Amino acid sequence: MIKVSDLSKYYGSVKAVKSINFEINDGEIVGFLGENGAGKSTTLKVITGYLAPTSGNVFVNDLNVLEDEHEIQKQIGYLPELNPLYLDMNVYDYLRFIATVREIKGNKFNKAFSRVVEECGLKGVIHKQIGACSKGFKQRVGLAAAMIHDPKILILDEPVAGLDPNQIVEIRGLIKRLGRKKLVLISSHILQEIQATVSRIIIIHKGEIVADGTSDELISGAEGNTQMTLELMNASEESIKEMKAVVPSVNFGRISEGNGITMVHLEYPTKSDPRKDIFAYAVSKDWIILEMTPAKTNLEDIFRKLTVTEAADA
Repeated sequence: MIKVSDLSKYYGSVKAVKSINFEINDGEIVGFLGENGAGKSTTLKVITGYLAPTSGNVFVNDLNVLEDEHEIQKQIGYLPELNPLYLDMNVYDYLRFIATVREIKGNKFNKAFSRVVEECGLKGVIHKQIGACSKGFKQRVGLAAAMIHDPKILILDEPVAGLDPNQIVEIRGLIKRLGRKKLVLISSHILQEIQATVSRIIIIHKGEIVADGTSDELISGAEGNTQMTLELMNASEESIKEMKAVVPSVNFGRISEGNGITMVHLEYPTKSDPRKDIFAYAVSKDWIILEMTPAKTNLEDIFRKLTVTEAADA
């Protein structure tokens, strides 16, 4: 379990993280989502004990990061954004070195090595120099190093950055398999990757938590209106605007005509659905409906709404 309590981290006058709070329970795969510079990596470095908080605290399995950072680091596997590999070493020697640092030796190392090689799919590169491995295999080696001590918690900072689509799918599958046994926290600014991998999303913007929930919860909880496009025949602009008296929840946007077809852009409150009333009105007016398509809110819409503020503030 990870509990972040009123955590702030400042770099001089720069407030990277501003009094944030969240909890993550065992068995969750959680995505930590935000733009570059939002405070993701700083938060992860505090959780893992690599940075001290300016104020607030972090608890990992009831251990206090201010007092028990070394014990916490024994329970966490951390893969930073810049994968810290020794490129001139082969995979076996590198993992043995990391294991030795963690005091895993002899038969314990043999068992741990076999486990991470199997879990991370490294059988074909055990004796290969790391620098000669593909970016995908380098990420796998980094994951294996983070897992060599069989931690209860995995923290991965931008684990698919720079990978090609096939490598991304491979690493995503690996993370999902690991999530069956461990708490996994992944930071990323790639919406599609987070949505495809995690069970819960925390969005951070300018050092503050602005959303926390599953994709469905974030989308269903979004405020605002739903946009819809109507494509009609035999409909005049005047008769379309008269529909407002019958379907008051609808607000009209642009109405355009061409080639005998009228395009209508309208919106209505997200919690209502006026399509049945619109259809009945169209029948009464002898319109032909060629299209009636609501634009569904997606995670990208929510992310942009919560994080694109500069233009509005300017």
